[in-house]
Amino acid sequence: MRKFGLIGYPLGHSFSAKYFAEMFKTEHISDCVYSNYPIESIDHVNEVVADPEIIGLNVTIPYKQQIIQYLDKIDAEAETIGAVNTIKVHRKSGKIILEGFNTDIYGFEKPLVEHLGPKHRSALILGTGGASKAVAYILNKHNIKFRYVSRSPKTPAILSYDLLTKDILQEHKIIVNSSPVGTYPDIDKCPDIDYDAIGIGHILYDLVYNPEKTLFLQKGESKGAIIINGLPMLHGQAEKAWEIWNRKD
Repeated sequence: MRKFGLIGYPLGHSFSAKYFAEMFKTEHISDCVYSNYPIESIDHVNEVVADPEIIGLNVTIPYKQQIIQYLDKIDAEAETIGAVNTIKVHRKSGKIILEGFNTDIYGFEKPLVEHLGPKHRSALILGTGGASKAVAYILNKHNIKFRYVSRSPKTPAILSYDLLTKDILQEHKIIVNSSPVGTYPDIDKCPDIDYDAIGIGHILYDLVYNPEKTLFLQKGESKGAIIINGLPMLHGQAEKAWEIWNRKD
């Protein structure tokens, strides 16, 4: 049996196992299984990969940056981004070698590009965790200026939520929620911004996919904004991860 899985904590919100189970069924793949590994500390990743049947892992909150110190190799793009969400497990001469990649960039990019217009030249990234790094990478690729927003900004370059004026929100026509705020079961929560400043020219992109339409997206939609949820990103990054896990070394 070839084993794959997801490490993070908690994992009750995740659809990854369901996605791969459905893919295995549709593609008539009978020798693979995908499981959740809800580890309370990143240190436990070594226990997970000790299973000789583990081929690859996805990595989610809060370990996309913490996992890097456990890797033996890292893809150039993932190193540039500073976050890893996919691991390929190599086994050579009895040694376990962990190689890190970032497939979030592939999942995030396509849904965004489909909606970009001339007005979409600046963005706000809500949150500064591992997922935000992939968002920033793609925005840079498309020459879209951006600023991070955080509840606890560590540098003057990062905005705090209480400094988000109506003018700033209206100026930045792309707003990406890369934080877990609004994720099931906390579906009554949303990023603390002035939604009255959101309008028809905005794109609101939530990396959260459970629920399918977060309160963040509901509020944006009510103001006429284009909304994108995290489900296409989940599918896109999962497809890329599957490709990485199955290609020959």
